[in-house]
Amino acid sequence: MINKQEIIDRFISYVTVDTEADPNSETTPSSAKQWDLAHALTKELISIGMKDVTIDNNAYIMATLPSNVDHKVPAIGFISHFDTTPDFTGANVKPQIIEDYDGKDIVLNAEEDIILSPDYFEDLLLYKGQTIITTDGTTLLGADDKAGIAEIITAMKYLIDHPEIKHGDIKVGFTPDEEIGRGAHKFDVEKFGADWAYTMDGSQIGELEYENFNAAGAVVTIKGKIVHPGYAKGKMVNSMYIATEFINSLPRLETPEHTEGYEGFFHLCAINGEVDKTTLEYIIRDHDKGHFEARKEVMQKLAFELNSQYEREVITIDIKDQYFNMKEKVEPVIHIVDIAEEAMKQLDIKPLIKAIRGGTDGSQLSYMGLPCPNIFAGGHNFHGRYEYVPVESMIKATEVICKIAELTAEKYKK
Repeated sequence: MINKQEIIDRFISYVTVDTEADPNSETTPSSAKQWDLAHALTKELISIGMKDVTIDNNAYIMATLPSNVDHKVPAIGFISHFDTTPDFTGANVKPQIIEDYDGKDIVLNAEEDIILSPDYFEDLLLYKGQTIITTDGTTLLGADDKAGIAEIITAMKYLIDHPEIKHGDIKVGFTPDEEIGRGAHKFDVEKFGADWAYTMDGSQIGELEYENFNAAGAVVTIKGKIVHPGYAKGKMVNSMYIATEFINSLPRLETPEHTEGYEGFFHLCAINGEVDKTTLEYIIRDHDKGHFEARKEVMQKLAFELNSQYEREVITIDIKDQYFNMKEKVEPVIHIVDIAEEAMKQLDIKPLIKAIRGGTDGSQLSYMGLPCPNIFAGGHNFHGRYEYVPVESMIKATEVICKIAELTAEKYKK
């Protein structure tokens, strides 16, 4: 049995270290404070008995739990990221532990009247009677993805302490900067040495995902002309008005707040505007590769049309691909999904196989030669003050890791 207090203590020790990524930095990791947890994790891996523990100059951590069987078994990996999103502060996280959750409102912060309510977040009711870890309402929690790290390390320690559970080589990897799309950029797949891997970076218990969005980022720059407003007739060109035309010309219902499932979207993330110049930052997402390419073309054509209307180049657009749907790389080795599904079933967990409305390190790693489906880590409401994680879900995720290792060894036993 996984020790409940052990995983709680381990998780809390991680989330109380600020590891917020910085999208404006060119370094890896993007923020110096990520090193604090990275060094602590490296020491912990050594202390529990992992072998070949390394941390490179970019804070990528790798370690091995050697095989304890005498037959050949493919090396499998488990990967999580230790950075947190820049969308909401991760400084001074003060976790709250709610024992035996009663299904009612949870007061995160009485002074600021911040309530985590099942009336709004219905998934809370799935965990009635369980232990839930929440924020204090002023920060995110960091279960994305420190829950995954806690589960992986707890699983490795459990396997070390229980050699009667047979397994092949198990590789562990922890990465920086996943939240800003760079988590796999400097990951050394060859050094890692796994035949396939799983990211522990999903949400609700039972999630098992091997499809994700194709993703791109777009920066739209609109150039205006600034002159004195008292003498502006026929001369001033207000870039913010042109930006408004661009925004309103994209399909209004194809945005995150109006889409679900396999539906793609255009998402306006940021605006920085003055009369002379306005920039719009978008992300473009779609599961279908053809639709994804069409979305990029829609934006390019719109820029062309507005330039034609103004008879000069008022708009430039820079679109860069970020990652692609891992389905193309995982389907040829679908047995790695089957093993994870079977592991959940043997642990009385109902597998929820669905597409990710986002991406993980695994989506990039799959295209780098390391097929890498995604497994639940247990957290909910990521990237904000309402984030929470049920402890029982973390325990189950830990058990899934152990069971996958065991089933893989059994599958390849001659």
